[in-house]
Amino acid sequence: QVQLVESGGGLVQPGGSLTLSCAISGDDFSAPVVAWNRQAPGKESEWVARISGGQPTYYATSVEGRFAISRDNAKKMVYLQMNNLKPEDTAKYYCTSGKYWGQGTQVTVSS
Repeated sequence: QVQLVESGGGLVQPGGSLTLSCAISGDDFSAPVVAWNRQAPGKESEWVARISGGQPTYYATSVEGRFAISRDNAKKMVYLQMNNLKPEDTAKYYCTSGKYWGQGTQVTVSS
């Protein structure tokens, strides 16, 4: 069993920044790939970014150059630094690892 707990969401103005954190726990955690997904109301879930155990990172076109995913394996933490946020980034953001998903954290970008 793996547990993922997100934090760091909130309300931010367009152009602002937020950092999301994902704390990973569980005795049988071994999946090296951790990803962030998001889902806006009325829309399908969208993959945002992922990072492998060897640190290579990948981003959706919509966020590349604005978002940065990183991980601290010793602390079992994964982060998503989000800069130059836009209203269309408004969504609930989920940390995922294999079949496991966290409960999500809401990000709202609005003036």
